[in-house]
Amino acid sequence: MSTEGPAGVPTPDQGAWVVIPLYNEASVITDVVTGLRASFRHIVCVDDGSTDGSAAAARAAGATVVAHPVNLGQGAALQTGIEYVLEHRSAEYIVTFDADGQHRVEDAVGMVRTARRDDLAIVFGSRFLDDRTRPGWMKHVILKTAVWVTNQTTGLRLTDAHNGLRVIRRDAAGYVRLKQDRMAHATEIVLQLGNTGLPWAEYPVELLYTDYSKAKGQSVLNSVNILVDLVVR
Repeated sequence: MSTEGPAGVPTPDQGAWVVIPLYNEASVITDVVTGLRASFRHIVCVDDGSTDGSAAAARAAGATVVAHPVNLGQGAALQTGIEYVLEHRSAEYIVTFDADGQHRVEDAVGMVRTARRDDLAIVFGSRFLDDRTRPGWMKHVILKTAVWVTNQTTGLRLTDAHNGLRVIRRDAAGYVRLKQDRMAHATEIVLQLGNTGLPWAEYPVELLYTDYSKAKGQSVLNSVNILVDLVVR
């Protein structure tokens, strides 16, 4: 839990561990990890077979790095990270966080606080609960279609199904057994968490669509791939 040090300065949260799937993000992962360290004591990057020095950059920035020798996909990286964190008894919550800089640390902090305050097992970040995130009309339509498909599949009623920013309490995390790779894992994790029957909520977050994140996979084409994954898998 977060506490305050000298002069009221917050100290990093010791019970919430951040898991970051990492694949070829050497140019931005230092800033991502550095930004998180002021608020979170434990940051785990799962290097999914990167070839650009991402692991070394994450480690130098202060993260613990768990490595896949080859690229297995984001779902496998998340599963590895969750299993690693659950081995540590001090871990109360797992925060899943993207490596490309599109997530805001303050949103992650707010989600953990909400989980603790309201005794929630899962908090899903949603970019559609307010109007701060502007993905563009075509991407918006595609993402909303993906939300509809996910809700029909899982029985939950989310407003944003493919947002990688989540807070998962330890008891809920123990039910996660991801088998899908690429974007299909995002629906799979919602289904598995929903099946726990544990209390959940959504939390309004802002996603930062930078030129870098768009080039790395936040394009309209990638949104179409989300729908293909949902239908095929």
